[in-house]
Amino acid sequence: MPEIELSAGTIEYQDTAGDGPTVVLAHGLGFDDSVWADVVSALRPDFRVLVPVLPLGSHRRPMRQDADLSAHGIARLLAEFLDRLDLRDVTLVQNDTGTAQLLVGVRDERIARLVLTSCEALDNYPPGVQGRILDAARRIPGGVFLLLQSFRFPFLARMQTSLGGMTKKRLPKELVARWYGPLLTNRHIRRDFTKFLRATRKDCYLDAARNLPEFTRPALVAWGAEDRMMPPATGRRLAELLPNARHVEIPDARTLVQLDNPAALTEEIRRFVKDNPLPGEG
Repeated sequence: MPEIELSAGTIEYQDTAGDGPTVVLAHGLGFDDSVWADVVSALRPDFRVLVPVLPLGSHRRPMRQDADLSAHGIARLLAEFLDRLDLRDVTLVQNDTGTAQLLVGVRDERIARLVLTSCEALDNYPPGVQGRILDAARRIPGGVFLLLQSFRFPFLARMQTSLGGMTKKRLPKELVARWYGPLLTNRHIRRDFTKFLRATRKDCYLDAARNLPEFTRPALVAWGAEDRMMPPATGRRLAELLPNARHVEIPDARTLVQLDNPAALTEEIRRFVKDNPLPGEG
């Protein structure tokens, strides 16, 4: 994978290249680019698709010790990634962690279209049972380290109170090992992960929502219809705040919409881009 040096450190990223409209896919906490694999494969014939591996726990290169890895810090890194690669008129797609919302009204000049799939928003932070468990663990010395040990055992990771509650499909043990391997083997990656948990304010997404009514560019809110961690009602409320938004619920999907029903999500992204062309795209 190519790498790019950002202010917080070096990150890896996927880039399918090509001349089609630019789509950037942003993953959530504890995932990497592989969580988007099916969507990337489906979009790459007609789009340039990029997936940065953000420092959210599944990255393989630790960040600098003084890096700001709060939700706002991750959002700034995402904006820096767009700047450094000079990506313009981007369709930014966010899942799980609500990073993209923090750019609205702050660093959104490169975003032409915004897609929010099941993610933290408004007052839903920490989200669900999983979020509350992580929040409790980060308050106890050594708590995050002890909690992460459960991911050594696929049957524990697949529990409804863990990764298993984020998807309807049974998660392959190879993916779980890929996502949590860096956290289990590298204390500097655990440091980065814990930084996010400790530095992200409980009200950060609620505060960010105040800027959403000013985002008049096209937006799509595509929520998992059966999401338990990010309730569908949150998606509906989010769509109501965006003046130029279309709301859709993706059937047979929970939080990881791109794993549960990648075909439906991909079709919605394609339709969204087609229905909201930019100059020179049509």
